[in-house]
Amino acid sequence: MQVYAFDLMPWPHLAEPSYYPDSNRLYDPALGRQVYDEHFRQMELYEELGYDAICINEHHAKPYGLMPSPNLVAAVLTQRTKKIKIGIFGNLPALHAHPVRLAEEVAMLDVMSGGRVISGFVRGVPQEFLAYSLPLADARPRMTEAWDLVVKAWTEREPFAWRGKYFSYERVSIWPRPLQQPHPPILLPADSDEGLEIAASRRVPTGSAYRSVGRVRAVFDRYRELARKHGWTPGPEHCHLVRHVYVGETNARAREEAEPHLDYFWQKLLSYHRGSMALMGQSPPARPARVERAEDLPLYEFDFDLCQKEGLSIVGDPDYVVREIQAQTRALGVGVLVGLFQFGSMPHALAVKNIRLFGEKVLPVLRRG
Repeated sequence: MQVYAFDLMPWPHLAEPSYYPDSNRLYDPALGRQVYDEHFRQMELYEELGYDAICINEHHAKPYGLMPSPNLVAAVLTQRTKKIKIGIFGNLPALHAHPVRLAEEVAMLDVMSGGRVISGFVRGVPQEFLAYSLPLADARPRMTEAWDLVVKAWTEREPFAWRGKYFSYERVSIWPRPLQQPHPPILLPADSDEGLEIAASRRVPTGSAYRSVGRVRAVFDRYRELARKHGWTPGPEHCHLVRHVYVGETNARAREEAEPHLDYFWQKLLSYHRGSMALMGQSPPARPARVERAEDLPLYEFDFDLCQKEGLSIVGDPDYVVREIQAQTRALGVGVLVGLFQFGSMPHALAVKNIRLFGEKVLPVLRRG
């Protein structure tokens, strides 16, 4: 099993739940510099302790994630790390006015890092398209056309013209080109049939985040079914599972330290969905009289007990965390755990403690199988 660390780089200083569009008066650049510095120090620690990859992603206009350009963060990582993979999970190709620029940037990063980049492409949640005033109906076709253009730019050795529905170029010939051949590995996290069909048809790994064990099983089963239709069989390495993970000396101590920051993550950061739904003329579903599974609630109503019960979070002492990770990955056929080890409003000292405890007490056991 491989273990990746996923850093959303959230804003940890919200007094009230997020509601898109949040005023940027709520952002303090001086505190923001501290956030960036602390997260970069945490990312260096992942390499020191032997994690397999650092993962970052693109988000816009919300405190949920402070990386409108994950490629800038990746550029820093090419200089502050030496061996660990850099997973951009991912860029949003549909939002890039010039996919050729995206191809150039990722190629630069691959060369600068010595061939350590994993290039994730994602459609993005609806709010990202509100932020850039692009029609959501164009999200997937823009993404797939941009994807095709980027890959051709990476792999074609002679200048070529491109005439697509969304993008048009007289001649494309990027300098530099990627170090990895034929190009950096690509991943497409997906949850819907349409997204899983794209991942399966293009034979790239997929991933599932913020879903119960039951929902993840259905997603990966559907992915494997679609892959068989396209003539191939995914292995565990094609299935990435995202989980919030926190390790404490005891189960009680782990809960005490992690719960406030998990609540902040779900109930304050993910609350931005309320504003974006309102702008799209949507209303949240009525809360059921009895909550039986995570899928019965919107993400911003999740709490600690529900997430532990449904497997969305893995919080406990080292033995519990090992058992739960092994149980979930075996049951789901997962070969890559993508852990959120810093989440919500978690302060730097607690994040470092968690990263170290996992790296020293859990990671070696998972390596032994």
